[in-house]
Amino acid sequence: MSGLTTHVLDVTRGCPARGMTIELWSFDRHELIKRVVTNDDGRVDEPLLKEVVAGTYELVFYVGDYFGEKKFLDRVPVRFTISDATAKYHVPLLVSPWSYTTYRGS
Repeated sequence: MSGLTTHVLDVTRGCPARGMTIELWSFDRHELIKRVVTNDDGRVDEPLLKEVVAGTYELVFYVGDYFGEKKFLDRVPVRFTISDATAKYHVPLLVSPWSYTTYRGS
């Protein structure tokens, strides 16, 4: 089953990042695909893509707006390539106002 999902964890507070805006862009087409806001669990209610298409994408996380300050991080872009359109892709973000990390989850 293919699909693209994400979730955001606020490592400063030790909880899911509720209410963070996230945009999904097709980097190949320079097109905004979807804009969502995380729920109480730091996730979005539906997959960002239910059926994936191979290509390069970018998730933009509105970190500065979430933390209410833009002293260091504002928007965090995560660009990645989907090479297998039949696979599931999960791209989580662990974030603070000063740092972040991401990985391909399951």
